[in-house]
Amino acid sequence: MAKQKITRGNASQFFVAGELCRRGYAAVVTLGNTPNTDVLCSNLAGTRFVHIQVKTFVPGNRTCSVGLKAERHFSDNFFWVLSGIPLPESDKEIEYYIIPSKDMAENILENHRIWLRTPGKKGQKHNDNSVRTVTLPPHIHLNGLDLRIYKNRWDLIEEKLIDYSL
Repeated sequence: MAKQKITRGNASQFFVAGELCRRGYAAVVTLGNTPNTDVLCSNLAGTRFVHIQVKTFVPGNRTCSVGLKAERHFSDNFFWVLSGIPLPESDKEIEYYIIPSKDMAENILENHRIWLRTPGKKGQKHNDNSVRTVTLPPHIHLNGLDLRIYKNRWDLIEEKLIDYSL
């Protein structure tokens, strides 16, 4: 299962880069050689860049694990792309949620704080930990965030790649 998770994650990064190339941008998978960046994308002139962290999930899952670093706002040109890669035997489409770093950081931090204050299923106190997850549609975050507002929002990335000086 771990091997399948790694290969699905790799595929996800290439699908994201491929989608950006299909849209007319230069996108490369960093293959782990760039901290916090799975895909580096620029306009064709090479004058504007965005950094993309890709997280993979199986469509139909309730959550996607993003880790503690999701609480950090890296920059306005940093995006999280949650990529739903269906199992090979599935007929589901690939799902993409494009989330600006600032939005991700604010919502992950707020959601975790709510979770810490909320008693567990048996009334126990939740202990702090480094696990951070995003709640996937049709479910909604504890803080009310519905990720559907980010579904296929490639325009958020494209907006950052426009060079108005050209």
